Amino acid sequence: MTDDARDAIMQATYEALCADGYSDLTAQRIADRTEMSKGSLFYHYDSVDDLLASFIEYLLAGYGHRAEALDGFPPEERLAAYVEWWFDISTAEGTGHHTAMLELRAQAPYNELFQEKLRESDEALRDTLVDILTAGIETGAFVDHDPAIAADFLLGAFVGARVRHFTLGRATYSEHAYEATREYIETEILTPETTYPDEPAVTFPPDERFADTGDEHAVPSGAEQDDRTEAATADAASEHEDTE
Repeated sequence: MTDDARDAIMQATYEALCADGYSDLTAQRIADRTEMSKGSLFYHYDSVDDLLASFIEYLLAGYGHRAEALDGFPPEERLAAYVEWWFDISTAEGTGHHTAMLELRAQAPYNELFQEKLRESDEALRDTLVDILTAGIETGAFVDHDPAIAADFLLGAFVGARVRHFTLGRATYSEHAYEATREYIETEILTPETTYPDEPAVTFPPDERFADTGDEHAVPSGAEQDDRTEAATADAASEHEDTE
């Protein structure tokens, strides 16, 4: 398979997974977003699940290249950039990527292939944090601590906030988790002489392969969610008055 063909299949898989979810995802729906037939997909992949496992590998490979963009910057800048990336939902990647991963994570307890690939993804995310935290200890920017334990704690906060935010549609989970994460880093990780950068000198780069997906699957911000709630309440009240 050529790189262009693989990119097209992965892009189509990403879009279909975000639009249709795992339960309604079919090879035909993926093929419809490419110039290939369903038969062509099955020539390269044994099943839709096999394709999705390759999709996770594809995301992971891209993540590794992007994480390298943080190399060479001070540890506190790298850590802040990583935290900001996790909590930034203003981009298409901030919504689409996590929507797609949430769909696959929900299947992992019942699908050993997904579980294996997601473990590899989780280890890569954790390793990035461990490397940053270890570097900070070595340079004296961070207090002495166990980087593995801190990485597990931070990653749990990142993922937990995202799951609650995306499944319940409440942006406050991410907002509060971000505030608590900053407080934890400032009080438990940084030395008194080190400050948390409000505007990191480096940003975690987006996955340009999915730059054209748009934001049709965006999760609303806190203000947008409040506006929608108020509108829904007003509509319900109006309907109630009409029935009286």
